[in-house]
Amino acid sequence: MGLLEPHGRGCRAFRRDALNDSPPAVVVHSLAHAVAALEAAAAAETKLILLSAPDAGIYAGPGWWKALVDEARCAVSGAVFTAMLDCGDDAGAAQGAIRAGIEAVVFTGRSDVAERLAAIAASAGSRMLARRPDATLDLGRWFFADGAELRRRCTDAMAAGRDGLA
Repeated sequence: MGLLEPHGRGCRAFRRDALNDSPPAVVVHSLAHAVAALEAAAAAETKLILLSAPDAGIYAGPGWWKALVDEARCAVSGAVFTAMLDCGDDAGAAQGAIRAGIEAVVFTGRSDVAERLAAIAASAGSRMLARRPDATLDLGRWFFADGAELRRRCTDAMAAGRDGLA
């Protein structure tokens, strides 16, 4: 069995099934969104995926995402989360994200390119995903809401997600 062949244990370098049992995913568009989502997750003592907007790695860049995640991590040090930057089908954006130290990168381009990027990501300590996780909540609709409103939206979405799984 080859390195990249499925073998039932879920250890492929580039896993298409990596998100089956994933924590809630909240799409954030700003530092205020990220902080509110992490505060809600910390209060609920649950893991969270901070997910960028679709293709944000292309138009906003990995530097912006890394700075946002680092600041949010400092603001809510008790939160347990994974930050994913969506680079769409742009291999250059995905490579930039890997170089910037982004922990999880979504790349939806050609599978042969994805396999090469996955090998590069693994050697750099990043994960490469072939698709975005389904979002529990996209805070874009409340872009200018205050922190209390954002936290309430996140708390409600996480509670609804837990109830839906039970």
